[in-house]
Amino acid sequence: MILNEKLPKYLLGKYQLIGTVTFSVLFAVVFLNIYIPFSNTAWFGLGDSVMFLLTIVFIAAAIFILICSRILMYKSKTIFGMTYLTYILWCLMEIILVCSLYSWLTINIIGPDGESEWVIFGRSLLYGTIALGIPYLISGMYFAIIDKNNTIRLMNYENVVTDEPIKSESQKHKITLFDNSGTLKLSLNPDNLYYIESDDNYIKVWYTDSKGELKQYMLRCRLKTVEESFRGSALVRCHRKYIVNLSKVSMLRKESEGYVLDLDKDSIPPISVTKTYTDIVLSHFTEQSPLLEPMED
Repeated sequence: MILNEKLPKYLLGKYQLIGTVTFSVLFAVVFLNIYIPFSNTAWFGLGDSVMFLLTIVFIAAAIFILICSRILMYKSKTIFGMTYLTYILWCLMEIILVCSLYSWLTINIIGPDGESEWVIFGRSLLYGTIALGIPYLISGMYFAIIDKNNTIRLMNYENVVTDEPIKSESQKHKITLFDNSGTLKLSLNPDNLYYIESDDNYIKVWYTDSKGELKQYMLRCRLKTVEESFRGSALVRCHRKYIVNLSKVSMLRKESEGYVLDLDKDSIPPISVTKTYTDIVLSHFTEQSPLLEPMED
C-alpha cells in the first residue's frame, strides 16, 4: 500500500521544507482575504487597528507553528523513516493546531457572536484545510515534477553537444550532471571522475583536470538521483554519502569493520563500503575479475 511506503527525500530537504512553508503562508493569506467579504464570522482585517494587530499576531503565531513543525520534521527524519501516511497525518496536525489557534482567538478575544465553540472550530477547520491543504498538495506535486525532470535529464547524459573533437572511444560517452533546476552544470569523461560525495541537498564531484590535479565541483542535486541515473555503469553507490567510479579503484580490501576501497589517487582517502551496499560492490568485482589460469610448466 502506497501510504506505508517511505516518503521521497525530495519532500524532506531543507529547500523543500522552507519552500512549502513560504508558499503555504502566502497562499493562506491571499485565500483568507478573498474569503473574508463573503463571511460573517471571519475577523481578518488590515484597516481597523485592533483587527490589524490581531491579524498580525495570528499570522506570526501560525508561521511560528509551521516553522517549528517543519524543523521537527526535518530533524526526526533521521530517527524514523517517514511514510506517506505519517506525512499526511503530520500535515493534518499542523492544520489542526493553526485552526485551534484561530478558534481560540475568535472565542476569547473577538467573541463567539452567538455561535457554539464547536461550530466556530468546525468552520475554522474547513477553511483552514483549504487554505493550507491546497498549497501542501501543490508544493508536493511541484517538487515531484522537479525531481522527475532532473532524473530524466541526468539519464540523457550521452546526448551532449560539445565543440571538442572525439579523440577516443571513451570520450564518446560523457558523464553530464544537471542541478535541480535542470541546468547542465558539469560534463566530463568517465576516466576523469573518481567519486561523488553527498552534502545534504548538494553533491561534490571529485575529478581530475587536464593536468591530472584533483578538483572538486559542487552542485545542487541529490545523490539518489545520480545513483538511479547511472545504474548499471561503473558509478556504484558504496556508502550513504558516496558514489565511486569502480574503474578507478586500485584495491578492495577487507578490514575488521568492513570493506574499504582504495582509489588510484594518493590524495584521495580510503572510502568505506557499508553493509547495505557490500553485495552490490562485490558483485561488480566478481563479475569483472576472471579466475587466474594455472601456470604452465
